[in-house]
Amino acid sequence: MTSPVVRVAPETGFREIVALLAEYDITGVPVVDGEGRPIGLVSEADLLLTLAAQEDQGTLLPPPDLRRTGPGGAVTAADLMTGPAVCTTPGTSVVAAARLMARHGVKRLPVLDEDGRVFAMVSRGDLLRVFLREDRVIRREIVEEVLGRIEGVSPAEVGVEVDQGRVVLSGTVPEPHLVPIVLNLCRSVDGVVSVTDRLSADLFGGVGPEEAATDGAPAVGGAPASGADAGGAAGPGSGGESGSAFDSGARGSDAPAPVR
Repeated sequence: MTSPVVRVAPETGFREIVALLAEYDITGVPVVDGEGRPIGLVSEADLLLTLAAQEDQGTLLPPPDLRRTGPGGAVTAADLMTGPAVCTTPGTSVVAAARLMARHGVKRLPVLDEDGRVFAMVSRGDLLRVFLREDRVIRREIVEEVLGRIEGVSPAEVGVEVDQGRVVLSGTVPEPHLVPIVLNLCRSVDGVVSVTDRLSADLFGGVGPEEAATDGAPAVGGAPASGADAGGAAGPGSGGESGSAFDSGARGSDAPAPVR
């Protein structure tokens, strides 16, 4: 946002508004009441309506009825403004501010303090500046502020590459449900243009499937750890049934067992 902000009163005249826009190189100003609270906005588009309503020597067509004038032909901010003003607050995220602009079709938002007074302005250009953040700054925020705060995720196990705001994530996370969480949080980092997912879930907690198998349970895709042999011979206390966990709908030895 930009602060301090150029503001005008409802009685500010047309030419004074034009002069302020030119002097400060801005495209719109908020119109505020006597206490500094917004009641509307005057933009270049509002001012152009007065120009468009003038006579055109190059055509015989009558001018369109676009002129906004007050009593006695005066043209003030109160006559020109569009209201009520769509406003935001300092704590609003960049994404929320962009959505607010898009939803209301505006190019700038007055920023209000705790008392509802205008103390700054944020424009579309201000919001787009987040994409000028350096890649190293984005990467550090992802590693320290995102990955470092997700329970169960180790930043050392996740590779983060950032190029022109495009993020590529690789490596492993301990549970499949953590993948979309990591992706969504990375997308919310200011300056991120896109996120490419190359993550995988480490279902065995960093050890191989043979090591993860417990006594009496088969290793994934392999033979039983104890009891019956691969041929399905009965083990002690089996009641004549196969000691394999694959006794019902068993897969061949070359097919992966279901992960539970």
